[in-house]
Amino acid sequence: MELKYKPDFEEAKRYWRAFWDKEIIDRPYVIITSPKNGLIQSPHPPYMAGSDGNYKEALEMYESWASTIYFGAEAIPFFEISLGPDEIAASLQGAGELVKDEETKTSWLNPFVKDWNSFPEIKIDEESAAWKRIIDFYQYGATFSEGKFLLGGLDFHTNMDLLRAIRGSDNLCMDLLDCPEEIEKRMKEARKIFPFVYEAMYKAGRMKERGTIGWIPLYCEGRFAVIQCDFICMISPALSRKFVIPALEEEASYLDHCIYHLDGPGTFPHLDDILAISKIDAIQWVPGDGQPPHIRWMDLFKKILSRNKSVIIYPNSIEEIKIFHKELGPKGVVYQIALPSEKEAEELITWLRIHT
Repeated sequence: MELKYKPDFEEAKRYWRAFWDKEIIDRPYVIITSPKNGLIQSPHPPYMAGSDGNYKEALEMYESWASTIYFGAEAIPFFEISLGPDEIAASLQGAGELVKDEETKTSWLNPFVKDWNSFPEIKIDEESAAWKRIIDFYQYGATFSEGKFLLGGLDFHTNMDLLRAIRGSDNLCMDLLDCPEEIEKRMKEARKIFPFVYEAMYKAGRMKERGTIGWIPLYCEGRFAVIQCDFICMISPALSRKFVIPALEEEASYLDHCIYHLDGPGTFPHLDDILAISKIDAIQWVPGDGQPPHIRWMDLFKKILSRNKSVIIYPNSIEEIKIFHKELGPKGVVYQIALPSEKEAEELITWLRIHT
């Protein structure tokens, strides 16, 4: 398969296969972009572009941007389809409309479960506005992007994050204490949502032929996704082991490959349990607001790598990459960085080869 904006797509696929096999070809993996030589970079579409139904404008804006970008090494052009973090919850039976927040440039859903006893089974409403828009967007995008770029996977706020979206964080915390049997029942329902949504997206986006990529842009020729549970920060490891970890194990096992989105220091009490999930291939660490940058978390990256999980690192400079490379070595490491020029991007790739 060829991609107009990634002429060396087949070579990049070879490197991604080696990455998933825990092998090194000749350097650590690098998702690296820069403006193309002699071109001024076009604007990138904002988050949730096209969520208002104007798919063509959003995709054209992305293509205009991609045409001015050098996608080096393992970087692959893809358009992220998103209605916001609550897009799956908004597709459930009984959900209201997503509310756009102009200040934060995102969207959110008002919790709508008032009483579990009177609430029907948690399931996707295929006639809901959110679901129809997701599927329509993927179908339109699959045709528009053919032979040019890929479509990214959804933001999978499933498992207990789904219950949080429809019930509210405070109410769900109380439910875990007051009616754990009901939450166990509802988690069984919620766990059916991930494979249903994934297969619908996979089919609508024609991903069997193209492969998959997520908002964390690791590429896989099979089924890949970013999995997570942000709500895990609000509960104890004991509750997590009962309600969340089994759901994450199930999602990871459903996929060919996955990366876990580890969001903030509040996740640390659960880190060993997450690292024990054998089917999780990699960890994305996001320190969060007010926390030090990645270069200050070397011991955490070393711990993750020691558990046979790969890491994606966001360095602030080429100099930081050289420090990481000295400390961590090449195995299991992916760097993602944007540089000012193709020359600097190519020089970095060469440096990593020489020093591996």
